[in-house]
Amino acid sequence: MAPAKATNVVQLLLGSTALWLSQLGAGTVAASKSVTAHLAAKWPETPLLLEASEFMAEESNEKFWQFLETVQELAIYKQTESDYSYYNLILKKAGQFLDNLHINLLKFAFSIRAYSPAIQMFQQIAADEPPPDGCNAFVVIHKKHTCKINEIKKLLKKAASRTRPYLFKGDHKFPTNKENLPVVILYAEMGTRTFSAFHKVLSAKAQNEEILYVLRHYIQKPSSRKMYLSGYGVELAIKSTEYTALDDTQVTTVTNTTVEDETEANEVQGFLFGKLNLLVY
Repeated sequence: MAPAKATNVVQLLLGSTALWLSQLGAGTVAASKSVTAHLAAKWPETPLLLEASEFMAEESNEKFWQFLETVQELAIYKQTESDYSYYNLILKKAGQFLDNLHINLLKFAFSIRAYSPAIQMFQQIAADEPPPDGCNAFVVIHKKHTCKINEIKKLLKKAASRTRPYLFKGDHKFPTNKENLPVVILYAEMGTRTFSAFHKVLSAKAQNEEILYVLRHYIQKPSSRKMYLSGYGVELAIKSTEYTALDDTQVTTVTNTTVEDETEANEVQGFLFGKLNLLVY
């Protein structure tokens, strides 16, 4: 009988130990639970190359167009390079026109996607045109649209007889000495081959003072990835919907006690300063 009892005691101790360890593990898992929140914009992710160009435009219009000339077909590397390599390539191109301080500012702007709303603004403007079907890029010449380069000359002939388009403050205008020229607005994604083909033709006409060349960002196939924003405060407030009943008599008693305390506090050596103030006024 003694060995049987000893066996039962050992089994009981082992069972208690296993139960304690399981509860300890459950408590550890429960304590390690956390809530992770992401702040996503309503628009899709925007290309870093376009955001870099907006950073350049904020520096100066001249730097914007200088940067544009060096990255005309840079987007083709995005298909073969990793995201990190493409990111460093953009920084290298921007480093030709920026010092180390401004490169660090550009990196910070990338981290918080500071210029993504500007890209989306141009995307909305393009959607209001609206863009022709199946066109990676298109031009608007006084309310006439085309995505064929060989039709630009034809549309420019009678452009003066049509209404001149409204230009926004954030539009990127090619440097020229004349403003009273036919306005050609190019909607295209910088860095693509389609953009490069249009840009060569339009920039040549702008240098000859034939047109006023304006560039607006347009992404024909937006990214499927969400635009996650960082550097913004996010708060998760959990409100309890349970209400506790309070005794009104206790609240009244506390209020009366407070009034009496205030009255006593206003009394100094028999003088009620609260009443004296009322008499003075």
